[in-house]
Amino acid sequence: MTGQTRRAGKLAMAASVLVLAMPLSAQETRLPPQPAYTMAAETTGSPEERAATMLAQMSRAEKLTLLMGYFGESFPATGYQVIDGPRAGSAGFVPGIERMGIPPQWQTDAGIGVATQGGAAVKRPRTALPSGIATAATWDREIAFNGGAMIGREARADGFNVMLGGSVNLLREPRGGRTFEYAGEDPLLAGTMVGHQIAGVQSNNIISTSKHFAVNDQETARNSGNSVIEEGALRMSDLLAFQIAHEIGEPGSVMCAYNRVNGPHACEHPFLLTQVLRDEWGWPGYVLSDWGGVHSTAPSANAGLDQESGFGLQVDGWFAADKLEAALADGSISMERIDLMASRILRAMFAHGVIDNPVEPDQFIDFATNRAVSQRDAESAIVLLKNEGDILPLAANAENILIVGGHADAGVLSGGGSSQVYPDGENAVPGIEPTSWPGPVVYYPSSPMAELVGLRPQARIDYVSGDVPELAAALAAEADVVLVFGTQWSSESIDVEMKLDGEQDAVIAAVAAANPNTVVVLQTNGPVAMPWADDVPAILEAWYPGRMGGAAIANVLTGTVNPSGHLPATFPRSLEQLPHPGAPQPGDVNYTEGATVGYKWFDAQGLEPLFPFGHGLSYTEFDYGDLSVSRAGEGLVATFRVTNSGDVAGADAAQVYVSGAGWEAPRRLGGFAKVNLAPGETKLVSVAIDPRLLTIWDMENPGWSRAEGSYTVTVAESSRDLAGSVEITLPASHLSPQWRPQ
Repeated sequence: MTGQTRRAGKLAMAASVLVLAMPLSAQETRLPPQPAYTMAAETTGSPEERAATMLAQMSRAEKLTLLMGYFGESFPATGYQVIDGPRAGSAGFVPGIERMGIPPQWQTDAGIGVATQGGAAVKRPRTALPSGIATAATWDREIAFNGGAMIGREARADGFNVMLGGSVNLLREPRGGRTFEYAGEDPLLAGTMVGHQIAGVQSNNIISTSKHFAVNDQETARNSGNSVIEEGALRMSDLLAFQIAHEIGEPGSVMCAYNRVNGPHACEHPFLLTQVLRDEWGWPGYVLSDWGGVHSTAPSANAGLDQESGFGLQVDGWFAADKLEAALADGSISMERIDLMASRILRAMFAHGVIDNPVEPDQFIDFATNRAVSQRDAESAIVLLKNEGDILPLAANAENILIVGGHADAGVLSGGGSSQVYPDGENAVPGIEPTSWPGPVVYYPSSPMAELVGLRPQARIDYVSGDVPELAAALAAEADVVLVFGTQWSSESIDVEMKLDGEQDAVIAAVAAANPNTVVVLQTNGPVAMPWADDVPAILEAWYPGRMGGAAIANVLTGTVNPSGHLPATFPRSLEQLPHPGAPQPGDVNYTEGATVGYKWFDAQGLEPLFPFGHGLSYTEFDYGDLSVSRAGEGLVATFRVTNSGDVAGADAAQVYVSGAGWEAPRRLGGFAKVNLAPGETKLVSVAIDPRLLTIWDMENPGWSRAEGSYTVTVAESSRDLAGSVEITLPASHLSPQWRPQ
């Protein structure tokens, strides 16, 4: 069951977007191979002071050099030849200033590992984490940090000092092609998980990036689409996710998005890049563009863009030296602005150790250790959605197991596009279309079937592709249990249907009709419809599970690992339950639901989802009790007991929701904790509730305003499985736009 016939009309990264010539400044100067850099300019003090000292010793031409980045791969067919200096197959390169001891910025994609751009002849084999939405499904801050630290180590070992992740955009559109890169639908969960991953990456003395700023929710018309949303709602949803990620991770850079937001392009948006990032959040890093996302010189620079990235994916180099010099000459850009842009870049390089701890390529990588990090992430991310009759874990005496589809005999699926990490060894299932951008479709060589054989050597385990549903059903009828693997491939630059690829739904229905002991294992971009959900007793969501996904899936199926993942996104029953069933669409996308994203929309509209936000089953049971709430500064602290009342060890994502009058929805996620418990063990858990989650954004008196009154705090297993509530009366309060946790 391949189900991999692609929609040819959507496989678009047209050659017309590739550039035919270099900007004038790059044509005039062919840079030699970059040498090792030694600090030449003496600097002391804070990163800001050191940047100022460095800047004062630089020529104008040197300052301009820092503001222009280049794609790391050539396109010979179009005439574009990259300048000397990038790492092979990399995302980007910004030349250094040897005289000043400023190293180049060697940039790599992305949020799940060190990627190689698809056009490169030789692919860099590196360790892939599970997808971003999978890591969010762990609800585990430590796992997010450790995953970031792991991919940051590999980036540094390859000589990269800027990693272009993590990805924070909220899941407003489950059909968005990059849903797998992001961290779900809730601003607290997404911001927290991505913030910890960013911190992990930067623990390696390299810069991490938050992206794509902002409201980048679909790939359809991604260079021209306009995300339209009321400011207050934007503040309480998408921007809050970025804000929390910044407060936790303190990224050195922000990548502005391709799309427009309420009119202007995100990369020339004064409200986003100056008012919000700088004046209100006090963020000190530098803004770089998405690759080809710049549309002007002076308007972009004056709005707050500091660095154009990836020249080679657009016709014009808007921050090329000749264009910047022309803007300086006609007064549309001031020298003070150029100094500010360059100083922000230098400040980030000092703050994150890029200058003091220069990278060197071809360093040792401990792949065994890194694979263990990826496997733990995958095991913690798998969500047990349904388990009627406790069919899972697989019975030890199951003698005849049939595996159907999903290439589970060979490997596990990954998402495509610029974030594609290539495995050590070969693509386990080569040749599936598309084999070029936005592909190739890549399966990591971690076979769930092979891993199951290793765990259950006494059982007969067979595989059938599912390409012929009648054959799969006939074989299923003879098995003790059937494992059907359903897949949905997705990638940057395309959007997808909210369903499994091809005719897999029909195959699952046929197999389920033939054998009541049918388990479905999903590997998907995000939420998918499941018309067969009522006909199967067990469903696992494994997302794109990364380099060790086969081992992780087998461990969960057999009970070697107790599943502990919880959904970071609502699974709708149908498209009709979405705020915009007819999307994605070009032109204006009016987000009339505002801050009512995901589970909030379902709650506000009284809709019953297929599986609710926060849902996740276990092979044990958890009980809650003794909930109490107290004030802590402007926020709250919820304290409660969690007990593992079952007979196996397990981990639970304990969730705290808050409710107040006049909000966009009946409840919001206010806090969470991942709790590990032995059988019979009880732990006292305290969860802090961010005061902004008790407020609404006040447009008349800008900031976070809380009305006086009664607020309800609820401990829960999911947004719909509520375990106990208490009420607390709070006075009115107002927090400025500059407020942040201490």
